[in-house]
Order: sequence, then C-alpha cells, then structure tokens
Amino acid sequence: MTLGVSHSARCQACSLRRILGIDPGSRITGYGVIENAGQGVSYCASGCIRPRSDSLPSRLGEIYRGVSDLIDRYHPDEFAIESVFMARNPQSALKLGQARGVAIAAAVAADLDIYEYAARQVKLAVVGSGRANKAQVQHMVRILLDLSGAPQADAADALAIAVCHVNTSSTKLR
Repeated sequence: MTLGVSHSARCQACSLRRILGIDPGSRITGYGVIENAGQGVSYCASGCIRPRSDSLPSRLGEIYRGVSDLIDRYHPDEFAIESVFMARNPQSALKLGQARGVAIAAAVAADLDIYEYAARQVKLAVVGSGRANKAQVQHMVRILLDLSGAPQADAADALAIAVCHVNTSSTKLR
C-alpha cells in the first residue's frame, strides 16, 4: 500500500474541529483532512490509499490499515464518508460497499462519530449542483480550500465530503 500525503502548515494553527473525509474505493480510497474553526475551513492534508495487492481481501486489509494510520496521524474529531449508491455493475457495488465497510470499521475502532453523505448531497454542498462532474468538484475544492493546485480526483472527492460535513453540521447547529 502507498499512502500519498500533502501537508499544510495551517493544519497546526487551529485545532477546534478536525474532519477526516473518505471517498471509498477498492482500488483507490481518497482521503482529505480539514479543520473548522467556526468561520470557514482550512486544509490539512489529502491523498489516496492505493492498495498494492490483487486479492480483494488483502486490499481491504490495506484500506483498513491505511485509514487507521490516518486516524492515528491526524487525530480527527469526526469521520465523514460517502454513502452507498446503486451502481450499474453489482460486482463493483459490492466491492465499493466492502471498502466502505472497512473504512467505517477503522473509524468505529477509533471511537469516532461517523457521518454519511450521498454523492449528490456532497456535489450540491460544494459545487451547487448535484449533477456536478469530477472536474467541477476538483475546481471548487481548490477554491474553497485555497489550494495552489487541484488535488487528485479521489482526494478532491474526499475533501468535498469533509467540506459537505462541515456545512451540513453547521446548518444543523444553527
């Protein structure tokens, strides 16, 4: 497994609320870590967990360990993940569900609160359209988090899930 990481010095500046967003996948699981200090969000880190094994059970183990390592490294307060959607290919849907399950299991083992968001809800919260494409999500994540470049697509999706969580939970608190 390889774990790509990019950091920001802003991550250490505030620590009121840290969110780990996960875009699950059996081949590539995106992650994004942001912080919310009341007024807006700050970027901490993002990247992808890329299991190296060809066997699904081994890949699932690598995803579990990868998410557990992220939790140990960044100490998130909350965990946000994309919810299950219906895919055209049942095999793909099952593999996605299993990858999602091991990521959630890692969060449960760390005693984190878990929040789930539909892809359409995430796109609506970040782009303003529930039918936005990946390039639009990447562009808006880059703008919202003041990044110098667009993150890789799966990492951008994970950051978008975390931003959606902040926006959704802030609205509920009001």
